[in-house]
Amino acid sequence: MTILFVGSNSNEESMLWNESRKLTWADFKASPDLKSRASAITASGITFEYSLKTSRKEIVDFSTKVEAHFYPNKSWFLEKQVDVYILAHEQLHFDITELYARKFREQLSLLVVNQNLKGQMNRLHASINKALNDTQQLYDLQTNHSINVTMQKEWEAKIIKELKTYEAYKS
Repeated sequence: MTILFVGSNSNEESMLWNESRKLTWADFKASPDLKSRASAITASGITFEYSLKTSRKEIVDFSTKVEAHFYPNKSWFLEKQVDVYILAHEQLHFDITELYARKFREQLSLLVVNQNLKGQMNRLHASINKALNDTQQLYDLQTNHSINVTMQKEWEAKIIKELKTYEAYKS
């Protein structure tokens, strides 16, 4: 299961997605929600920053920064209910966040400088966050939170393939 965050507090602990660094249970630092039916929660999200260069009140250029984050202090697990298989399920939630960060970077790269740039970027950000949230929910629904082993394997293959498709936009 996952919780999404649109931004982060500058002093909030987070980890950037890194293809060579997988999550471990030690990364999940929040106290478990004992009322939840979940065995683990992965809190992740996309942060987005941009700056505009103007000349005579006209936008002439822009730069952006998009990152996929994992939030240890909002992520938790129930020690007696988890194993490496469930950790892989949680890792895929974080990988899905990175996939949508890549899709967002691609969309931003296609923008042309114009005077509606701020609005366009904010709409793209909202759209990508909705798509990310919808995909995270669909992943949990179709895999039944990892219980459906066949669907879990299908999702893993699908996300690996999509990450490769958007490799030019990795962080």
